[in-house]
This record gives sequence, C-alpha cells and structure tokens, in this order.
Amino acid sequence: MKKVYETEIINVGGRAGEVHSPNNDFSYKVTSPGTKKDHATNPEQLFAAAYSTCFNSALISVMKQEKVQGESTVDAHITLDNDPNTGYQLAARLDVEIKGVDQQETERLAKMAHQVCPYSKAIRNNVDVTLKVI
Repeated sequence: MKKVYETEIINVGGRAGEVHSPNNDFSYKVTSPGTKKDHATNPEQLFAAAYSTCFNSALISVMKQEKVQGESTVDAHITLDNDPNTGYQLAARLDVEIKGVDQQETERLAKMAHQVCPYSKAIRNNVDVTLKVI
C-alpha cells in the first residue's frame, strides 16, 4: 500500500492535558467528557469531527461515482459507554442527509460510503456503527 498522508499529534497529560502538533499549529486543551473547560475538547469530540468529515468525503466521492447530485451532511454522534469487561467502549451513529435525494437512495449511497470510508474500515468489527438516514 502506498502512503498518501501521515500526521503526528502529541498528547501531554491525558484527558486533563493538551494535544498539539510538533510545530504547534494545531493545539487544543483536552478534558474529560462532560467537564466544562474553556476552549477545551475531548477525544470523543475529536473522533466525531474526524469521522463525520471522512465519512462525508467518502459519501461525496460515491455520489460523484454514481452521478448523484445533492448536498450531503453527516452528523456523527459518538458515545463513550461502560463496558463491564474492558472498561469503556465507543459507539457511533452517523446521521446522513443528502438534500434533493430520497431516503432509499440516500441509504444506498450511505452504505456504499461506509464500505470505502477509511474511518469505517478502521473501526469495523470493533465499534458499533449505526447509519441513520435523515
């Protein structure tokens, strides 16, 4: 496989610290979910941002391939659940909408995108993912 892109992000302090790139052009305070801290995020929000962006890019690619016109939106809901065996487990629900495209066609395109999205591939058989067509 040929590498297309690589990035590096450093965490200091776990959920009570920060994440940043080596040159600090990307830098955020990190906190635990449900904790209020000015200008801070948490790993679940970062994952939701990355997954919704990646999935929507895959969906747009599939739409072009299938010659379907419309504006797509993907809303990622990431939950951190208690797992009695391993401590914690993530789950995801992706709300998918394509303006001007009916529900059945949107569902078909979302399923195709789910097969090619790099994030979907990375978490397949490990994280429960639900696709919900809006």
